[in-house]
Amino acid sequence: MSKTNKIELITLGCSKNTVDSERLMSQLKANNFEFVDSSDDADSIIINTCGFIDAAKEESVNTILEAIELKKQGKIKKVVVAGCLSERYMDDLKKEIPDVDSFFGTEKYEEIVKDFGGQFSYDLLGERLVTTPKHYAYLKISEGCDNPCSFCAIPLMRGGHVSKPMDMLLDEASRLADKGVKELIIIGQDTTDYGKDISGKRNLSELLERLSNLKGIEWIRLLYAYPSHFPDDVIDTLANNPKVLKYVDMPLQHISDNVLKSMRRGITKRRTKELLYKLKEQVPGITLRTTFISGYPAETEKDFLELCDFVKDIQFDRFGVFNYSVEENTPSYILSDPISADEKEARRAELMKIQSEISLEKNRNYVGKTMNCIVDDIENDFYIARSERDAPEVDGEVLIKAENKLLKLGEFYPIEIIDCNEYDLFGKIK
Repeated sequence: MSKTNKIELITLGCSKNTVDSERLMSQLKANNFEFVDSSDDADSIIINTCGFIDAAKEESVNTILEAIELKKQGKIKKVVVAGCLSERYMDDLKKEIPDVDSFFGTEKYEEIVKDFGGQFSYDLLGERLVTTPKHYAYLKISEGCDNPCSFCAIPLMRGGHVSKPMDMLLDEASRLADKGVKELIIIGQDTTDYGKDISGKRNLSELLERLSNLKGIEWIRLLYAYPSHFPDDVIDTLANNPKVLKYVDMPLQHISDNVLKSMRRGITKRRTKELLYKLKEQVPGITLRTTFISGYPAETEKDFLELCDFVKDIQFDRFGVFNYSVEENTPSYILSDPISADEKEARRAELMKIQSEISLEKNRNYVGKTMNCIVDDIENDFYIARSERDAPEVDGEVLIKAENKLLKLGEFYPIEIIDCNEYDLFGKIK
């Protein structure tokens, strides 16, 4: 089989990168390029890199080196590197890995298409070759970030906040719905800032309401909500719009005022707790997801214990913990990295231990109850489903024994929960 015009596109990092890759794939497919799942069938490899933290950067570099080795062996002809790592370290990468054919930054769709000898089509703006299961898709509503967080390199790679016009988003979401998408997952570097650069006010709530009116859309899930300016009208939408799930992903990073101030988060412990209590009170049954940073330079043992107490108090439904990573040209860079890797990991493990106990107790409360779940996949003897409490890839799953009843992927079913562990539920069709 000829490998001419066959591309393996490797996407690393977050869901924002997934959307970028999907848009690029749509343009290249229009130029008669075919995408394959393995380098064995490919003529070229495009790597959409991540440059967020040390582990992500290491993964990106290793993936580039593996592709270059395939090129040296004559198994592929071309290696193209794009995305966040390339945006941030392009000069260094060109010097250190000269065998890469081309480097591009973020969202350089037109340049990449031209590099492959294709013609960029402005008629395809907003079109995507969706790589997720066909019943859900990410909707990236903005690019970049205006928040001054001391530890974060995203503005260096993605620039300042730019909202995508609402009509364009509605058109994109409508096309996704026409292709069978039932769940929209709202993403951006800071989704709560949506609209401020267009209309002078944050109008995420209006966007959610209008998206919910689209035919075929049944679930809308909100990720990457920034806490310091969480809009009150979004709380109303979460409480009252049945298609907007009672689910919020809100990266908090820490709770100690000492650490929050050094992080430049623009919020205090008191205001954070007030917001969380308000969400719990006004949106009964809400699922709260967050992330924390372990071992930030200003974090003392006292600060860490304060964070542990906070986690026990709030009882988050989901969270993740990242070990602090020193990032060049960020404000926290001057603080160096005084906390050892072992101590960072120990603190991360302690937080996750606390959360596993909380998660297990919460999951036990669902045993014997019936939940509306959407089926994502089938693996071995189980259907893999999710409830409204579960975002794909980052949260738990509802596992259903694949016995007598044949379930269809992408369909909703009432599932009776019969057992659980710390992170997953086990159920059966009613």
